[in-house]
Amino acid sequence: MPVAVSTGIPPQISPHPHASASGHSPAVPEASIGVTVTATADAPVVVATPPRRRQPRVLRSVALGAAGILGFLLTWQLLPSAGVVNPVYFPTATDTIAQLLVELRDVEFWRNVGRTLTAWGIGLLIATVLAVVLGTIIGLVPFLRRATHTTVEFLRPIPSVALIPLVILMYGLQLQAALVIIVFASFWQVFIQVLYGVADVDAVARDTARSFGLSRGSRIVNLVFPTALPYLMTGLRLGATVALILAITAEMFIGNPGLGRAIMFARDAGQWPTVYSLVVVTGLLGLVINLIFRAIERRSLSWHQSIRGEEVL
Repeated sequence: MPVAVSTGIPPQISPHPHASASGHSPAVPEASIGVTVTATADAPVVVATPPRRRQPRVLRSVALGAAGILGFLLTWQLLPSAGVVNPVYFPTATDTIAQLLVELRDVEFWRNVGRTLTAWGIGLLIATVLAVVLGTIIGLVPFLRRATHTTVEFLRPIPSVALIPLVILMYGLQLQAALVIIVFASFWQVFIQVLYGVADVDAVARDTARSFGLSRGSRIVNLVFPTALPYLMTGLRLGATVALILAITAEMFIGNPGLGRAIMFARDAGQWPTVYSLVVVTGLLGLVINLIFRAIERRSLSWHQSIRGEEVL
């Protein structure tokens, strides 16, 4: 039975009085903003939202972000200047930024950035591969999901920093020690998301694919993977941030070369502007990583309803 869907705007062009024999109305010119569209039961209507003015919204977001940063820097500058905190241990924003500019001209600084990102990248890669493989296998087998539930809930809350003494005993002051805690922390972020994504496959779609005789591999590629991909991208974004935090933490307490060890050396030498400038760098790295993974998420999920912004009736 045909269903009339109204856009909520008074129609400017009336639908064509003669519909085709299949029950579909002829196409309406794009010039008509508000129309009444006729849909049949076997042909749902996809109503795209009207184009919005994105440029003013983007400019407003940029302006609000800039205002927030300026407010933060002003507060930072006033606290030590007014004597609220000791300026020896909490330097002003101008001193910190000046020291940051000095660090940017130092080759050793960029080497430390590269070392930190290397540990971060290797750890995140290992954690992602393990999480995707194990999450898919466990998620597809209900027995394994029930059997591992208690173990997962026991291991997941263990803080990674609690493993530092153990990994030092096992690997010493080497990169492998840092990788263990990076992988352990970021693994759970991706694994849990994959587990829920695989379990979220629609039962009707799964039974339909099975009734059509699709192989297990074909069902994984064409049914399970598209369903779990939004969950996977969320887990990757969260895991990337956690991996960076643990990479710097490992450098601070295990002693691997990188930004974390540079922060500890500057603290021991009493170079507090250097300490805070390196802390600012770690925050900027986290921001850049998050923005990159958000862009990848939007690009890889361009087909998803949440990204397209379409309303299906």
